[in-house]
Amino acid sequence: MAGHSKWANIKHRKAAVDKKRGKIWSKKAHAIIVAARLGGGDPATNNRLADAVADARAENMPANNIDRAIKRGTGELAGADPEELFYEGYAPGGVAIIVEALTDNRKRTAPDIKHAFEKHGGNLGQSGSVMHSFDRKGIIVIEKDNAPGENELLELVAEAGAEDLQGDEDGFTVTTGAIELEPVKKALQGKEIPWLSAELEFIPHQRMEVDEDTARKVQKLISVLEDNNDVQNVYTNHEPPESLVAELSE
Repeated sequence: MAGHSKWANIKHRKAAVDKKRGKIWSKKAHAIIVAARLGGGDPATNNRLADAVADARAENMPANNIDRAIKRGTGELAGADPEELFYEGYAPGGVAIIVEALTDNRKRTAPDIKHAFEKHGGNLGQSGSVMHSFDRKGIIVIEKDNAPGENELLELVAEAGAEDLQGDEDGFTVTTGAIELEPVKKALQGKEIPWLSAELEFIPHQRMEVDEDTARKVQKLISVLEDNNDVQNVYTNHEPPESLVAELSE
């Protein structure tokens, strides 16, 4: 798929095992609250909530925590509702970055994000300064051991509306339009094919190659942003050199 890279695939797979439990539970709770607030508290009729709950369960989040998050979203429990925000800016070397956040206090989150950019050689931009260089796509990552043959998988996801399928030694990456993500997921579920991750992402129109020194600075900024409890995802258009990809994937 244009714009998706080997590093992006590695990032998905590492994310499944590298995140701290307390932090990831907090993020999953925020996602559940927003989903319940937007579409109601019944996962059977709210696909976004169903996905958020499934993601939380995959991280072994206790059922009581999930239930409380749903009730906060529907208003049954008191608590500030998090809102979904996007921050746009540039890392060292002019690398574009989109930060997806869920926060119950934007007066806390915005200065934290700005400080992270400035401390690590970047700058926070205006709304729209970066977004135009990305497309919103559905990305589904399937591990090889859980997938059928490539031809069979391609036929299945293509019929459901997928745009592309790429494979490597670890598995497959399915790309869909934003609207087609849910139909493709349902097609996979119908064949009992599990996925490692399935979510909407911002995919750059073009990848920007940077040297190793710049790539390390970019990666440091990304790591700092991802460590912020309000940050859900960080998207970038940079393509680090193979030497750094190999090091980070170990």
